[in-house]
Amino acid sequence: MRGQEDMGLSRVYARIMGEHVGHRIAAERKIAGLSQQGLATRAAYSLSMVKAVEQGREPASPGFVSAVARALRITPEQLTGAPYDDGKPLSDAVNALSVLLTEGRYARASEPGPLPRIEADLEAAQQLYRSDRTRQTIEVLPDIIRRLHGAVRELSGVERTHAYTLITSAYVLAEWSARRTGHLMLALPALDLADTYAPLADDPYYSALSALARARLLTHYGESDVAGQLIESAIAHADTSRAGLVMAGCSHLAGAINEARKLNYPGAVDHIEAARDMAAHTGETDLYMTAFGPLNVEIHAHAIELESGDPNRAALEGARLTYAPDAPPTRIGHHWQDNARAWLLSGKPDKALSALNKARAAAPQQTRLHPSVRETVHGIAAAQRRQSDSLLGFASWLGAAL
Repeated sequence: MRGQEDMGLSRVYARIMGEHVGHRIAAERKIAGLSQQGLATRAAYSLSMVKAVEQGREPASPGFVSAVARALRITPEQLTGAPYDDGKPLSDAVNALSVLLTEGRYARASEPGPLPRIEADLEAAQQLYRSDRTRQTIEVLPDIIRRLHGAVRELSGVERTHAYTLITSAYVLAEWSARRTGHLMLALPALDLADTYAPLADDPYYSALSALARARLLTHYGESDVAGQLIESAIAHADTSRAGLVMAGCSHLAGAINEARKLNYPGAVDHIEAARDMAAHTGETDLYMTAFGPLNVEIHAHAIELESGDPNRAALEGARLTYAPDAPPTRIGHHWQDNARAWLLSGKPDKALSALNKARAAAPQQTRLHPSVRETVHGIAAAQRRQSDSLLGFASWLGAAL
């Protein structure tokens, strides 16, 4: 009887989750006419890793996905299947943002109203993003940005310069939101527009903030050299003010991930140590919406250990992370996603599922929309002798609409 139940769970699980990245890699590899060894050589990963991922025995890390996508001359999203359908509300919001970004510098402007009112609305949208309500952020952004276009066309002097700061910030927020929901093609025009308006802003660090967002996107696509140049430029141009330390510290964290994706563990550690020193001076801050500080540095330290160091150490030390109740939920959620993958790589699927449930509790929208979560769930299913009801429940939740 138990065997029949397990087979039923397996069928339901397969229907909910569909293909994993390994299946897609194997299919694309064969289309490209490559052997597993040929793909491993092109991607600069081991043959054993390629085999393990294709067979579903190990989850595909973001760095592995980027490297394989470059080797196969396709996008990472063709392998992950992102973005994931999250229902009509997100689709409607994304469509409205798509139209706005397509209009670009020629965006239809709306009646702006008082600039302080727009700034307050933008701050409210930023708070939605911080609190893991990214779909809602995308819903409100087009109206805010259209009003800001109206402001920069109607205002002059100091007010106009400040409006350019706000519109740069809004386009950066649009890029972050598009990337978090898996709509990477929207991130590119948002970045271009942020770059266009940043030099006109009244805060010189907005140019660095936009460049840093571009570096993270380049890291996602495996273009580590140009990403590294942008990161080093942001670090070099930061001064010793608190704002400068925050920007340089965030740049070092981006540099740590960029080096870890290249499997350059010593280089990643150097960036972490530099960021740790700066965080000791700044303390916890959300300046430029960075959530920079000692906690974020430690979260990144666990992430690079997982990506290019020792997954077992990442699992053990990551599980001991402590944080205040008001810690940024999306940062905490991302940490538990990484910790789940670390436990899985350490041969502890039950602890991996427990970590995923912590990620879900902290940041449900982000957890449901992140490709690595699906990979980890597939890995847990492959590692468990019997697919548990709790795993099936989590998989079902991943496929459910909000």
